[in-house]
Amino acid sequence: MSARLSVNINAIAYLRNRRDLPWPSLTHLGRIALAAGAHGLTVHPRPDERHIRFSDLPDIRALIDDEFPGAEFNIEGYPSEDFLALVERHEPEQVTLVPDDPAQPTSDHGWDFIADQRYLRETVTRLKFKGLRVSLFSEPDLDERAITAAKATGADRIELYTGPYGSCHDDSVRSAKSLQKLAKTAALAKEAGLGVNAGHDLTVANLPALAQAIPHLLEVSIGHGLTADALEFGMAQTVRRFVSACG
Repeated sequence: MSARLSVNINAIAYLRNRRDLPWPSLTHLGRIALAAGAHGLTVHPRPDERHIRFSDLPDIRALIDDEFPGAEFNIEGYPSEDFLALVERHEPEQVTLVPDDPAQPTSDHGWDFIADQRYLRETVTRLKFKGLRVSLFSEPDLDERAITAAKATGADRIELYTGPYGSCHDDSVRSAKSLQKLAKTAALAKEAGLGVNAGHDLTVANLPALAQAIPHLLEVSIGHGLTADALEFGMAQTVRRFVSACG
């Protein structure tokens, strides 16, 4: 079974926010992406609303519920009280918890599952009580002890941070080594009973090798590379290209 594609629409929102205008429309482009074969939409609302605005969430939730009931809404972010209240209000199918500082331009590291285990367990328990699937943003190179700690939080999945792999786009040797680390971590996660997602700097060029190295990969969340390609190919064709690259 191929990994499913969730289209991260943060970059589209960032472009929209350059002007006090309603375009590009997140729901319009989200509709095109889902109709073209994407399995879901991902957003990462930050406290300063510099891309996704809190007011966008009801519209995205309604788009999926009304037009694509088989699709999934994934909300990712740092589990502050405000974020958790936002998640509980809009009930995404999946919540991805990331250890970001609010000032970070983008996610760039995973949780320390050993040091943060108690905090994560409490948060995961709260979200699971609401019936939500929980994924935890993960470093690409973890040992068995860290994976065991991740499993002990009660989370359903980890999302492998693939930024280091994506940064190897011009170095095949480094890319292969990065891919080995990801595959090893994914194998340990599967053995522990955790599902595996992946995201960050994934492209049509580097997705096939990732999918081959992690045959049990469940989902990829892609925003920057997909949005960049959409400028050239259009959203529908770009989504079809990425779905094909997933395997």
